[in-house]
Amino acid sequence: MRHSLISFLALILLSMWSCQEENNGTPLEGVLASPNEKIARVLDSLDQFELQILYTQINRNGDSLTFIDYGFQLDSLRYFYPASTVKFPAVVASLEKLNELDSLDRDYRFYLEGDSLETTFTNDILDIFAVSGNAPNNRLVEFLGFDDLNQRLRRRGISPIRISHRLSTPNADEVTTRPLILYVNDSTTTSTESIVNEPPKPLRLNKIKKGRGFYAGDSLYKEPFDFSLKNHYPIQSQHNLLKRIMFPTEFPTNERFNLSEDQLTFLRNAMKILPKDVGYDSGEYYDSYGKFFIYGDSKEAIPDHIEIYNKVGYAYGTLTDCAYIKDTKNNVDFMLTATILVNKDGIFNDDNYEYDEIGIPFLAELGRGLYAYELNRKR
Repeated sequence: MRHSLISFLALILLSMWSCQEENNGTPLEGVLASPNEKIARVLDSLDQFELQILYTQINRNGDSLTFIDYGFQLDSLRYFYPASTVKFPAVVASLEKLNELDSLDRDYRFYLEGDSLETTFTNDILDIFAVSGNAPNNRLVEFLGFDDLNQRLRRRGISPIRISHRLSTPNADEVTTRPLILYVNDSTTTSTESIVNEPPKPLRLNKIKKGRGFYAGDSLYKEPFDFSLKNHYPIQSQHNLLKRIMFPTEFPTNERFNLSEDQLTFLRNAMKILPKDVGYDSGEYYDSYGKFFIYGDSKEAIPDHIEIYNKVGYAYGTLTDCAYIKDTKNNVDFMLTATILVNKDGIFNDDNYEYDEIGIPFLAELGRGLYAYELNRKR
């Protein structure tokens, strides 16, 4: 029943698109011109929502690929908080580092010094994409260090990027990493060395201070919230990393990450994984728990022929999704990255954000509109 409804809605969107295309130029402009309330209420108040979008059309001619990018309000110098989207580069850099170490692979058991939880890189990476675990990401940061993480990304042409803190932990800003205790076998362990990183310098970007107040503990400070020491990972950088992982051969060798075919296959499978695929309760962790585009405003099952390779982030009222979307039944694929700020009262850390009311419905409708266009366009 639900799949029939989705098909019906797609037909409506296709009809709307055919009218809009004549008047609005690009596919992205056509979708954003939709009268649908989920789209229109955001477009009517663009300054409030700080919206940025990058959509890539993928065209094939035999064995050759071409990408056509369409952007909306893109500005790598206008700051937004990337939240959990920074976990994707941490995973890629960790896999590359593992590939350089003969004595270590992703299935090695380890724990952090001072922690008793045993895990593997494989488990942590799956958890990062299935339910966006913070602790697994922080363990990868301890393995890499901030300096090496950033340098690996920049070396491959992913810039600007600045990852300077862990996520949701008391030691978020600590510049010295904690050693990993690695199991050589069941009874023997070895440890990595601590890494001392350079302290971050304040970012000098537009919109680096946001809102009219923020909470720190129980206290309200009536001044803009300063993000200058936070992570920086703009839309273009997110999109370019995704392109390199999904289509590495389209880039010169020096811009490809040093990952084996086995690692790439594992990474891509992890990126499209659903929480139920790794044992999470589908009632609490529904299919779209970490998939905002197309299905984000529904808790129903995602059809098997729709594959979404992505990483979302949400914190401080900012929602972001970076995704490669593939319909295996209809031979459709495209890339989409977008961010939106939903913090109407302008107060940060008050947990009063319009994620479910405005942000996720907008991103879902944006995804549906572009998916409908892709279903209809000639190739």
